[in-house]
Amino acid sequence: MTDTPTRRLRTTLDRVRTLPAWSALVAGTLAGGLCGGAYGLLTPAQYAATSYVVAVPAENATPEAARGFAQAYGRVATQLAVLGDAQVWAGVPVRTLRDSVRTATSPDAPMVSVTATSTDPELAVDMANAVTRALTRHAEDTRGSTQVRLVQFSRAVKPGEPASASSTTTALVGAGAGGLLGGLALLVRPGRPGRDEDPVPAASVPGPAAAADVQR
Repeated sequence: MTDTPTRRLRTTLDRVRTLPAWSALVAGTLAGGLCGGAYGLLTPAQYAATSYVVAVPAENATPEAARGFAQAYGRVATQLAVLGDAQVWAGVPVRTLRDSVRTATSPDAPMVSVTATSTDPELAVDMANAVTRALTRHAEDTRGSTQVRLVQFSRAVKPGEPASASSTTTALVGAGAGGLLGGLALLVRPGRPGRDEDPVPAASVPGPAAAADVQR
């Protein structure tokens, strides 16, 4: 006679109840560590290269204007007008530059950082320097109206190590996440057998004779 789905479910729950309380934590930690380590090993390493340009005010401009235009140039550095020229020197499509290049500015300094990421460290360097070169050329074309020019402060150099997390780091992160999920599973884990099945003792009700004695 085959087991019904209800009986199989009951059997599975009984087996879960018999497992030690710490088994969910151990299983979650091991599974998370294995998944995190596998992700780190299978995912290609990413390299990041960063170049810097600084906004320099002309005779008729103020340092505050240079900082303001540095913020503006940081926003337009990833636009098509700049990336269209940069793709010629980088040797990659505009879509690759748009997905791989990020810029950052500071409100305290008239400087723009251009960071490119790639699985090839040399390509990351080429993309960062290409975008910087295109940005300075666009700034030079509008120098007469802005009274601000961009000067290359630092060229991107070949990174010596990946910017992405190593497999050890991803394994530790995965183990921590797995342990957390295991702890959550422990909170909703069904109780041990016999704990919920114990009969609740019935409340004692005094008999007629005892009730009469109490009333007296």
